[in-house]
Amino acid sequence: MATTSTIQSDIRSALQATNLIISNPSLILSRVTFSSARWSFSPRPLLSSHYRISTPVSFRARAFSTESTEPVIKVPDKPPICTADELHYVSVSKSDWRLALWRYHPSPQAPPRNHPLLLLSGVGTNAVGYDLSPGSSFARYMSGQGFETWILEVRGAGLSIQGSTPKDVHQSAHEVSEEMEAVAKSVTNGTLSVDQQPSNVPSPPSDSRVSFVEEDSHLAGIVSVWDESKLVTKLTEIFMRLSERLSGFLSESELKIMFAELVDQISKLLVDSQLSERMNEIRGKLLSLLEARQNSAIAGQFRDLSQGLVNVIEEGQKSVSPQLFDLQERLSSIIEDFQKQLDLIVKYDWDFDNYLEEDVPAAMEYIRALTKPKDGKLLAIGHSMGGILLYAMLSRCGWDGRDSGLAAIVTLASSLDYTPSNSRLKLLLPLADPAQALNVPVVPLGAMLSAAYPLSTRPPYVLSWLNDFISARDMMHPELLEKLVLNNFCTIPAKLILQLTTAFQKSGLCDRSGKFFYKDHLHKSNVPVLAIAGDQDLICPPEAVEETVRLIPEHLASYKVFGEPGGPHYAHYDLVGGRKAVEQVYPCIIEFLSRCDLT
Repeated sequence: MATTSTIQSDIRSALQATNLIISNPSLILSRVTFSSARWSFSPRPLLSSHYRISTPVSFRARAFSTESTEPVIKVPDKPPICTADELHYVSVSKSDWRLALWRYHPSPQAPPRNHPLLLLSGVGTNAVGYDLSPGSSFARYMSGQGFETWILEVRGAGLSIQGSTPKDVHQSAHEVSEEMEAVAKSVTNGTLSVDQQPSNVPSPPSDSRVSFVEEDSHLAGIVSVWDESKLVTKLTEIFMRLSERLSGFLSESELKIMFAELVDQISKLLVDSQLSERMNEIRGKLLSLLEARQNSAIAGQFRDLSQGLVNVIEEGQKSVSPQLFDLQERLSSIIEDFQKQLDLIVKYDWDFDNYLEEDVPAAMEYIRALTKPKDGKLLAIGHSMGGILLYAMLSRCGWDGRDSGLAAIVTLASSLDYTPSNSRLKLLLPLADPAQALNVPVVPLGAMLSAAYPLSTRPPYVLSWLNDFISARDMMHPELLEKLVLNNFCTIPAKLILQLTTAFQKSGLCDRSGKFFYKDHLHKSNVPVLAIAGDQDLICPPEAVEETVRLIPEHLASYKVFGEPGGPHYAHYDLVGGRKAVEQVYPCIIEFLSRCDLT
């Protein structure tokens, strides 16, 4: 039996892992390993390459598939984590993302269907949630009822990767799969830990005090040696990137926030007030350059000012006695960490509208081209954010007067407006501050849940309340709940969360411009909708679901809440993978889809 000291150590280790990730987003850039005497944990590494998101004029239906007839783009075999019949990759124009599509063949014993079925997952989740096990697979159930079923993994989720060739795609997909399985195995074996970090990741400083060295003739030459050229070059590169606003990734206000953050950190290294005045003078000149339009001389000016900044720091090192020992090292660390923060902003530069305008249409076009439904339409089911995407698509198409390409949709625990409810997603509202989103460009949801999971399932169950967000008591088999937590979640861009938090504002979810409110045009849709809620859903309560249903024309809307006063009860993920879902929820969905599956 675990002793009190052991339990307390476990609690500290898990919370340290979570806090370390939240407070040091730069850790996400590399393959981090946390380890202690009892736990070891490796979050999924990010695939390295920078990209720029832009809304495409048209979508290119180019895909890599395990069933491809063209040898040059054929993926030899599916990664082990993929339990679908086939794995396809569809590209999005003007992006190096390859979106994973899990395909399930319809059962030959089932009645023939007229439309393929697309499944969309929630925020920060992948296809695993729809296919937890052969006996508890939402996707397999739908294909068993005759629907050719596809699960889309949007950019950043699951097996979706960045790569330019079929070989890159195949290799990266298998690496991701191996990492996902390794995380689950390490936590299951009780080896999660936080004591070690890789040598290429800077550790957070445990003490903010400046280190000194006593005057010594042997050290006098060492402390005065500066690699000025390297520091000046790094600073010049950073200021040039900021002046370009990271090629369109930053607004003017965000640029000023990032600049102030960097200079403030550097200024803290100085203890001489006169040098601080010089630093402020350089700061003002740099800010003026950043705000000015670029010209041919700006690079040289940035380099001169960077040289001046380094000179001030060097004088700061020499101006006190005993001399500062690690000032150059600390300056280099500040610059490197800031550079990683900029890299994260660039790498995770997407939001809800990127999913809506790029990822989902690209997948729909590919599925439509491959399956060739007579009327060119698809059926779609969306869980959580997946359902929000479907609502937003109907709204946008209603406003534009375009056909959505959807024959009918089912939403599971989804809403465009959470204000009437007491949703626990309000915990995310602090991230609605744009400055906070820049300081923490990503939220490593998968890593955080994996770190916390042991404390929610083992004595003394100090984090057992986390399970209530996912599944109601006794509604999900423990092994399936474990698989869902350890394999279903991933890293989320703060920009995505920033946009989703608008669903807690008076007018509901809006686009990135803040001018288009999706709930305002949902009444213009002509697509049948079945909206389903869970009675004990803490994330999207029935009140929130019903608020959106009211906006849909009455003759097109169906609404159902699952859960009884005496049980069973349904939490957020029970609608997809709960014990009773196959008996209660799935048949309700099939009945609705069958009515709408007409040519």
